[in-house]
Amino acid sequence: MEVINAIGRRKSSVARVYLTEGTGKITINKKDLEVYFPSAILQYVVKQPLALLEVAEKYDIKANLDGGGFTGQSQALRLAIARALVKINEEDKKKLKDAGFMTRDSREVERKKPGRPKARRRFQFSKR
Repeated sequence: MEVINAIGRRKSSVARVYLTEGTGKITINKKDLEVYFPSAILQYVVKQPLALLEVAEKYDIKANLDGGGFTGQSQALRLAIARALVKINEEDKKKLKDAGFMTRDSREVERKKPGRPKARRRFQFSKR
């Protein structure tokens, strides 16, 4: 099996994933998953598509993560892994889509508007 690559994005995070046959080792920016994401919740988020298809020990994953915070990065990585798994086996797409792993979360930060302190917040109004 050749190297399968996929991209996932969330907010300002970009995850580039390279999936190969192996033993289930996940490396992010040349660090182990447990080192890069010390939080068990974020590790769980990353492993969700693998656990759903029961292929956690079947593939090795190398990932490059850029931008954003930990949560956005973990969700971008989840999307990239799901997309890579679909490239391997097209029949898994329905399962992953039903679980919500194939959908790019399009929510972005709203820009700050002029004459306001934040995007929607207005300065305090005084009647008198």
